[in-house]
Amino acid sequence: MKFRKCLTYKTLIPRNISILTEKEKLTQVAGLLKKARSAIFITGAGISADSGLPTYRGIGGIYNDNITEDGIPIETALAKEMLEKRPQVTWKYLMQIEQNCRKAKFNRAHEIISEAGKKIERVLVLTQNIDGFHTDCGTKDVIEIHGNIHNLRCTKCKFRKIVKDYTDLEIPPSCPQCKSIVRPDVVFFGEMLDIDKLEILEKELAQGFDIYFWIGTTAVFPYIQQPIYYAKDTNSPTVEINPSRTEISGLVDFKIGLGAREALSQIWDRYQII
Repeated sequence: MKFRKCLTYKTLIPRNISILTEKEKLTQVAGLLKKARSAIFITGAGISADSGLPTYRGIGGIYNDNITEDGIPIETALAKEMLEKRPQVTWKYLMQIEQNCRKAKFNRAHEIISEAGKKIERVLVLTQNIDGFHTDCGTKDVIEIHGNIHNLRCTKCKFRKIVKDYTDLEIPPSCPQCKSIVRPDVVFFGEMLDIDKLEILEKELAQGFDIYFWIGTTAVFPYIQQPIYYAKDTNSPTVEINPSRTEISGLVDFKIGLGAREALSQIWDRYQII
């Protein structure tokens, strides 16, 4: 596979990164970002947690117990099979998720990524989140790999509609054209990712990026981990921002153990004065 020639920063990265303080790491990353002509930001639930939006699992998660109030795992409630057989159950939990999204909005971390898109020649956001916060704050190039909860579509015909608030929806909603069940255009458990989005991502990764960020994602999915190997092929620096250790913590050049908003704010402040 052919890669676009990226800036090579390895000679600028300290050999003993592990001995750097958090502040020194933030300064180093800001310097690398300042030199970059391209950057990719890969984001997960952690970036929206700073908006007050709870994650679905873990401490403070909506479904931090294994079983929902209906006595089934949330993965079962939000599965393609459940939508087909008992759509009212799937929509019950979709309503809960959307209600939490409705109470929140994008935060400073989302804004900084959007601002970076205006300063840096080429910026791509790959997000696992379905809240739409990246596009809401003006970021141009966003791949919502799991979809957007506000984009509704019919399960049978071509009807589509953008709905910012589920309050007035009947549950489950039916298509005004063919009366079939309407669903959000998101990836349910048991479904494949959108092939068109994957092709766009593959083309973007094939061009290469000068710096790679993973922010607030546990990086358990192969398509979230995959960019690391592209980064290694082009000797581009990799940065993880997450208070917890994840699947990729031992693979990145810079592991920053802070929340998304705090870390990006400090990086961006340094970026502005370099």
